[in-house]
Amino acid sequence: MSTAQGEVQSKGSMRAKVQRFGSYLSGMIMPNIGAFIAWGIITALFIADGPIPVANIADNVVGPMLTYLLPLLIGFTGGRMVHGDMRGGVVGAIATMGVIAGAEIPMFLGAMMMGPLGGYAIKKFDQAVDGKIKQGFEMLVNNFSSGIIGAILAIFGLYAVGPLVTGLTGALGNGVDWIIGLGLLPLVSIFIEPAKVLFLNNAINHGILSPLALEQTAQAGQSVLFLLETNPGPGMGILLAYMVFGKGMARGSAAGASIIHFFGGIHEIYFPYVLMKPVLILAAIGGGMAGIFTFQLFGAGLGAPPSPGSVIAYFVLASPSNYLGLAAGILAATTVSFVIAGSILRFSKQEEEDLSGAAAKMESMKGKKSQAASQLGGSQPVASSAKKAQVNSIIFACDAGMGSSAMGASVMKDKVKKAGLDIHVTNSAINQIPDSADIIITHKDLTERAKAKRPDAEHISVDNFLGSPKYDELVEDLKGREDGGEQAQEKPLSEFDPQNVQKIIFACDAGMGSSAMGASVMKDKVKKAGLDIHVTNSAINQIPEDADIIITHKDLTERAKAKRPDAAHISVDNFLGSPKYDELVEGLKENKIS
Repeated sequence: MSTAQGEVQSKGSMRAKVQRFGSYLSGMIMPNIGAFIAWGIITALFIADGPIPVANIADNVVGPMLTYLLPLLIGFTGGRMVHGDMRGGVVGAIATMGVIAGAEIPMFLGAMMMGPLGGYAIKKFDQAVDGKIKQGFEMLVNNFSSGIIGAILAIFGLYAVGPLVTGLTGALGNGVDWIIGLGLLPLVSIFIEPAKVLFLNNAINHGILSPLALEQTAQAGQSVLFLLETNPGPGMGILLAYMVFGKGMARGSAAGASIIHFFGGIHEIYFPYVLMKPVLILAAIGGGMAGIFTFQLFGAGLGAPPSPGSVIAYFVLASPSNYLGLAAGILAATTVSFVIAGSILRFSKQEEEDLSGAAAKMESMKGKKSQAASQLGGSQPVASSAKKAQVNSIIFACDAGMGSSAMGASVMKDKVKKAGLDIHVTNSAINQIPDSADIIITHKDLTERAKAKRPDAEHISVDNFLGSPKYDELVEDLKGREDGGEQAQEKPLSEFDPQNVQKIIFACDAGMGSSAMGASVMKDKVKKAGLDIHVTNSAINQIPEDADIIITHKDLTERAKAKRPDAAHISVDNFLGSPKYDELVEGLKENKIS
């Protein structure tokens, strides 16, 4: 039994690692999709072959955006992701400039390497000098370290990484051309469709296909690679099959899900329908192959990534000459997927359909555990820590933080509002879950990653973001907690329990100069006192929600209180030296703050 459990945990861990790596790749592209779309629209409209050819725009905007703007945005985002701060993004962008300068092709893959490398380098430097910088020299060290490390990495990128990536990009491009030449491109659906259902869709599309597609677009004006993962046809066919042949909750929810999937472009909405009957992956594969074959037959392609994968995005980004081919490809994918999925649902056992929804509904009505429900994601919310009496923030987290989690957050916001609860509900990418999250809700396949990111939060696993009985259970639970607990409110420093103080924030207007010096002074005092308390600085508008004590100049204290009224506030006349620092440290040591 223990061996079987170990194998399951090993498989889950491996899947989480693959998802995490894919998330990093897609995380560099997703925040910059707007820039890619802008470039795609300008290219489609104003190049020589476009409907409104304008030589000045084509020569002076299209090329520089592709060569400089897009890779630099990717590099900046990658560096910031790794470092967690703007400095990491700046160093990542500097490093990316080196590979751009040393290549004659757009350096998207190079940016995805150098950006994170820049963020990692400056992060390791910061860790090495933490607590060793003399007070008053923080800004000097921060700025020059960023510049020096960035310059070194830019030269490294120019002479070492640039040529390597150029060769790698050429090899990958030749491989894609070879597959297309042999007519084997539809077979990639065998890999793409199962990976999508395992929540690797963003990693595949934005981490692998988009960089290759942009290389093709730079040469040919469009690429069929943009259409491989984003085609809404395969998922639409499966949802239509559930609308006709499905049973119970699956059939009732399929119509609404199909609208969100097809027009909203949120493909994650159909994943649970496949997961509850895995053999339906054959329908997705068949539909994907039919769609790709039809796209190639008509010579269809797009000039930018359609994100989200909506039929609306397809036709907005396409040239009129591609409308027929796009429509035919989507229709072919939908039809083939529907026929296969319909046959499976029609001739399979009815009891197996909607197993997850039926088991979860049974448990919520009878209050009993179900072994089947446990296999489908657990019979109750999974918490990695004790429940908090006061909940201020609920986070819905998915791989990209934009699609399915946004829909789940919308559902929960409405329930929280109707219950009269003052709780902030929002969505986030798993890699960017804020430290202030009290409760984190994820799809069951992503909970392991969320718990690794925020082990101190309360975690809840669901099978379907759009509808889960756990939402109503959670709201009722939160109402009970609110009735039995105290509301967060502004209170004097003397009322705070010193043992619960974990973070002290020095806040000023910009969060870089005077507050950094004050934080440096306090860090030294806290370290000498042997206290395990995190001390840092921040701009007032960016004070983290988990700050316990906030120290500001007296002229800024009211603004800080307005930003975080539930924290303890200390006003000082001079960040570099105040008797209140020693009083605070002594109080924390003696477990008595006055």
